[in-house]
Amino acid sequence: MSADPAPQPITFVVMHGAWSSGWAWKKMHPLMQTRGHRLFTPSYTGLGERAHLAHPNVDLDTHITDVVNVLVYEDLRDVVLVAHSYGGVVGTGVADRARDRIRRLVYLDAFVPEDGKSFFDLTGQGEQMRAAAVDGWRVPPNPPPPDTSPGDVQWVATRRLHHPIKTLEQVFTLTKGPLTLPRDYILCTKSNAFDPYAARAAAAGWSVHRLDASHNPHITMPDQLMTLLERIVQGSRA
Repeated sequence: MSADPAPQPITFVVMHGAWSSGWAWKKMHPLMQTRGHRLFTPSYTGLGERAHLAHPNVDLDTHITDVVNVLVYEDLRDVVLVAHSYGGVVGTGVADRARDRIRRLVYLDAFVPEDGKSFFDLTGQGEQMRAAAVDGWRVPPNPPPPDTSPGDVQWVATRRLHHPIKTLEQVFTLTKGPLTLPRDYILCTKSNAFDPYAARAAAAGWSVHRLDASHNPHITMPDQLMTLLERIVQGSRA
């Protein structure tokens, strides 16, 4: 009797959330490496180690291009996109513009944009965030979920940065028609804000997975998130 074939390595590319950056996925790197997978966590212009590039004209197209260029210059193909929170808008744009490189798109407690609408249109937070913006364009961070450990709260607080407002104001546009690639939705059940997006995903026929976590499982529950991501992708190959 032959042994089961070894799991195939997967290339994951993350689209991180607002105010965040690639650093926030630090706990996931050793988990991916142990399982033989590759994890790319590009940072958007103006955030994380690219903070020095922040300026008022950074928009949604800038952030989409940031990730598409990583796919192109690293020659990544057969990629699984993992789009977290605001990154759901970015990730949908990446899946649109780099269709031949993407195998699957997994939304992680994420916004799913509608063609012709902005992030502010989706959330209804435009007035509030514009009023809070520093210098008219730098939106201050929201606090981390309450179940974040004190050590992680301190780690996060020293690294999260103000977010360029044009990325939230710019209307999202599909450039090549409706997406047809496989999509999944992971709903973090301790975060109620994304229930409507999970419901829409289910109505569209996507697989919806539930994780007993708050909004940032890559920080609070990395092992469980890793197991779920692997199961989603490897299950799709069965």
